[in-house]
Amino acid sequence: MHDVAGIALACASGGALGAGFFAGLYWTIQRGLSSTHPALWFLGSLIVRTALLLLGFYFVAGGHWQRLLACMVGFLMARLIVSRSARALPEASLAT
Repeated sequence: MHDVAGIALACASGGALGAGFFAGLYWTIQRGLSSTHPALWFLGSLIVRTALLLLGFYFVAGGHWQRLLACMVGFLMARLIVSRSARALPEASLAT
């Protein structure tokens, strides 16, 4: 039973990592589009977001492939939620 709790926690942690990753992406898009140097915003954000995500995966997994897999499932679920939410938004609210 203890292992099930660890896997559930890893899945929830993956969801939180995904939410942070995509919130950072949204913030980067908002800043990058109004910047004079958007390439620096996008490249820097990609490097920072990816490094933090991989670091989070590393600590959540703790050397267990089952936790890593659960964390990735949580991340992919966050991606699906963000993708569906973005499609549901009207186009006018995305431009602001």
